[in-house]
Amino acid sequence: MQIPVQGAILNVEVDGPANVPSVLMWHGAWCTARMWALVVDQLKDDFRLIRLDVRGVGHSTPTEDPDSQYTFEQYAADANIILDTLAIKRTHVWSMAWGSRAALAYCALNPDRVSSAVFNDASIGAADVDAQRTGAKLAVEKQIAAGTAKFARPDGWNEHAHPDAVQPALAAAGKFDLPGAVDKLTMPVLVATGDHDPNLESSRELVDKAPNARLTIFENVGHGSVLQRPDLTAAAFVEFHKSLSSG
Repeated sequence: MQIPVQGAILNVEVDGPANVPSVLMWHGAWCTARMWALVVDQLKDDFRLIRLDVRGVGHSTPTEDPDSQYTFEQYAADANIILDTLAIKRTHVWSMAWGSRAALAYCALNPDRVSSAVFNDASIGAADVDAQRTGAKLAVEKQIAAGTAKFARPDGWNEHAHPDAVQPALAAAGKFDLPGAVDKLTMPVLVATGDHDPNLESSRELVDKAPNARLTIFENVGHGSVLQRPDLTAAAFVEFHKSLSSG
């Protein structure tokens, strides 16, 4: 689905029936909406799963105004246009890594449209990319040693129609006050992070600051948890949603 927004055209993928809870899904850095494919296969009967490529990423077009439109405020406005197009007033949110920064900003800017949020691999501080790669490699080695087969990456998970636009699009994270936005997360929040992800420390800080947040830690999982362990991350997402229903 191609949805026009101010200054760009967004690539959006939607799976699941219209009469089940909707989930707005934000991709990680250098990833696309396709990164969620294995999770979608598990959950599409019970949730309406809405995945977007932010402007400039994946199969969305670059923005016409890079200076003012590669921002989390703009991405939030884009997301609302997607929801309006699909006639969705309120949604759950799910994200990974860089996408958890974008999703946190969206939730803080639009608390009235968000029923709950799950932030995987979240960080509200500076990212240590080298430590993320080292931790992810070690986690996969431990998974294999424990007999867990390595999951294949979904087709198209990091393919971009406009590769030169990706870095400027991702730079939006540095323009938004993420720590200052945490106290605006009034909805139930799950922060889910691997024990080999250096973002765990910042995830703990996020949980401590957010009014209604809890933390799940995946054993032997590193940065990029949805890609590494779609089985564990999907199960944690489902369990969180069951707790919302029972609570």
